[in-house]
Amino acid sequence: MPDLIPKHGGYRKLKSFQIAQLVFDITVRFCERYIDKYSRTRDQMVQAARSGVQNIAEGSEASATSRQTELKLTQVARSSLEELKLDYEDFLRQKNLNQWQRDDPLRQEFIDCRCQSADQVADWIIEAAKRSPEKNTNILYPEYSANAALTLVNVAGYLLDRQIQRLARDFQNSGGFSERMHKARIDARKNNQENKEVE
Repeated sequence: MPDLIPKHGGYRKLKSFQIAQLVFDITVRFCERYIDKYSRTRDQMVQAARSGVQNIAEGSEASATSRQTELKLTQVARSSLEELKLDYEDFLRQKNLNQWQRDDPLRQEFIDCRCQSADQVADWIIEAAKRSPEKNTNILYPEYSANAALTLVNVAGYLLDRQIQRLARDFQNSGGFSERMHKARIDARKNNQENKEVE
């Protein structure tokens, strides 16, 4: 039975889940503060962020009986975060705010900070804004908030891409529940036959 139902779940230990959950938390705050409550974009952003988290978790649990379902749900999580990424990029573009490039020192500083919670992200944004020559927090706070979220979305996307590749390799090499079930039946018949011959 342990071979038939492998270890599964454990999604809370996945770095992709942890980052996606942080993205969800800061997206909820971001939308409450910067997106009109009557805008469809607000609901879509929150739902996309939530989908990223929930599908990683659901896929991890589903791996007990279906590697294929795990792979599919993990890909759904990746797609949801890509949708969220576009929403943050649209926000920056439409508000004429700067989007951090890969070599932007602020981007690297934020990554090095390794924030673990939405509160830590907010504290970093406040401190970074204080050091900026631009003192207009009406510009800096939404700009830094969107860029911080985008950075985390990109990290989560990268981790999920690697996770999907590994899941695809595992499925190709080991098959899924159906293959394990078939093998278990063959082994059981073989054992029964051997036992009869001994008797």
